[in-house]
Amino acid sequence: MTKKIAVIATDLVEDIELTSPKEALEKDGNEVTLISFEAQKEITGKKGTTFISDKGIDEVAPAEFDALLIPGGFSPDQLRSDPRFVSFVAYFLEKNRPLFAICHGPQLFIQTGLTKGRTMTAYTTVRPDVGYAGAIVKDEPVVVDQKLVTSRTPDDLPDFNEKILEVLHA
Repeated sequence: MTKKIAVIATDLVEDIELTSPKEALEKDGNEVTLISFEAQKEITGKKGTTFISDKGIDEVAPAEFDALLIPGGFSPDQLRSDPRFVSFVAYFLEKNRPLFAICHGPQLFIQTGLTKGRTMTAYTTVRPDVGYAGAIVKDEPVVVDQKLVTSRTPDDLPDFNEKILEVLHA
């Protein structure tokens, strides 16, 4: 069954952390929607890949989607300063809906105030921050806590992609 997956990103996203999971999700038959500040705007990744956003954050509601993907890079740090993206992410944490974040992606969880007691991983420099926010932090390629799937770096993408598909179909 086709699932609708939201991806939130802006400039300086880690290119491969967007392209690799997106490709795995689409190959699995899912519909992936790239959401940024505005629709039909160019997003440039850290390595120069360009993406065109499908929707602006004001055009979507989290309830329209079955899952959320947050790629890393410097994108999550920019998005977490915008309450619209924070509340979008909070919805998936509060409702225990499938939520996938890699590298710096978990930075967005900190702003929600909903990390206490959740088990996760993140990029080396982000792990202490989510720990200070009350998360149980592990240094593993992929950590699954209910429907929350987190991962550390591009090197972990094969394991991350496998787990996000498992959780999506559970």
